[in-house]
Amino acid sequence: MLLAAALRLLPHIGSSAWPVVAFSGSGGKTTAMFALARQLPPPVIITTTTHLHVNQSRLADHRQIVRRSLSDLDAASDGITLVTGPVEGERLQGLDGAQISWLHAFCRKNNLPLLIEADGSRLRPLKAPAAHEPAIPEFADLVVVVAGLSGTDKPLNGTWVHRPEIFARLSGLIPEAEIGVDALAKVLTHPEGGLKGIPANARRVALLNQADTPDLQAKARRLAEALRPAFPSALIASLQQDTIYATLEPVAGILLAAGEAQRLGRPKQLLEWRGQPLVRRAAEAALVAGLSPVIVVTGAYGEKVAAALQGLAVQIVSNPDWQSGQSTSIQAGLRALPPETGAAVFLLADQPGLTAEVLRSLVEHHSRELNPILAPLVDGQRANPVLFDRFTFPDLLALRGDVGGRAIFDKHRLAYLPWHDQQLRLDIDTLDDWERLQEMEQ
Repeated sequence: MLLAAALRLLPHIGSSAWPVVAFSGSGGKTTAMFALARQLPPPVIITTTTHLHVNQSRLADHRQIVRRSLSDLDAASDGITLVTGPVEGERLQGLDGAQISWLHAFCRKNNLPLLIEADGSRLRPLKAPAAHEPAIPEFADLVVVVAGLSGTDKPLNGTWVHRPEIFARLSGLIPEAEIGVDALAKVLTHPEGGLKGIPANARRVALLNQADTPDLQAKARRLAEALRPAFPSALIASLQQDTIYATLEPVAGILLAAGEAQRLGRPKQLLEWRGQPLVRRAAEAALVAGLSPVIVVTGAYGEKVAAALQGLAVQIVSNPDWQSGQSTSIQAGLRALPPETGAAVFLLADQPGLTAEVLRSLVEHHSRELNPILAPLVDGQRANPVLFDRFTFPDLLALRGDVGGRAIFDKHRLAYLPWHDQQLRLDIDTLDDWERLQEMEQ
């Protein structure tokens, strides 16, 4: 997976301006910035609000030194152009407020990607910011906070941490104490730590770098959980190995339970299977799998369905237009999602074979690939539930009539998750289906 895709910068809609991306933190920040620049369509502009070492300038294709004004800036038509202040010793000085505002306007006018390094870390895997940093412009759309996992389980000292005394205060650790996942999470989510200086409207992503071993990848997953909701999105990466292992974002469950079930002759959502209404079994599976939020779209039997879900931590959304077809229920569920949702799994209320295991597997597979659409494959046939990435949401919201997500399969790549439990293909549409299912239990 490309870093640009994991950061939700690809594919880009050409009619909209490229977002401004700022990088802060430690443990691979500059590497990440230049890696991202190589994945975006040229020309790409890179700058800094603090400083860069002169050796790092060699990662760019072109370099422009600003001494007073940027008015004569001429971005090269190819590759990466690094724009900085003058050289002082071994450092390239950063741009001041007026200069970087001008550069922002230049990039917007010409629809160019602008990437900004907003602080330094002296090559340490971990850091805590000083009073004057990070210098993140208010116009930044996305802030990527980088942390190097090689600093975990290491002693809190200057070898592993830039500004260890501030890190100690924010984490509650004493000097030389072992830096665990919980302590690092405290620093990254502290308003004077990883969250410092991030504009209120900017999207926040934690880039957990140096996950070079399975043990460090497991630590990264625990850290990502601890960072929510401060960082709704976390990437597990080894930039040295040019690998993004996972993009961890909230995945919602949307349980479609609005239908009238005309062929069955009674509300199939409320049929009892193994002592519970089918709709409750599906909602519980979604909750156990960690889908969040779990939204249940009701319609024909709204009050009865809501009663069957009493006590569960689900959000019930009534679809008054349910008779116009499934597309209206899909859209009612999507409109209720929080903006940071990375994907949604659409569940049906008539799947007695649905399990939390298949839901977890869909989410895990999607985190590694960011598939636009992902469905289980049982005996060579597609099954439900189906996961839709947020990239597909605009097309789902454009559906009309009694059609479901299958209507956009020809527009987005459909990936499959092999699944070997044939019960997942069981569903109930008619009274005969229900009677056969009951016979299977005898």
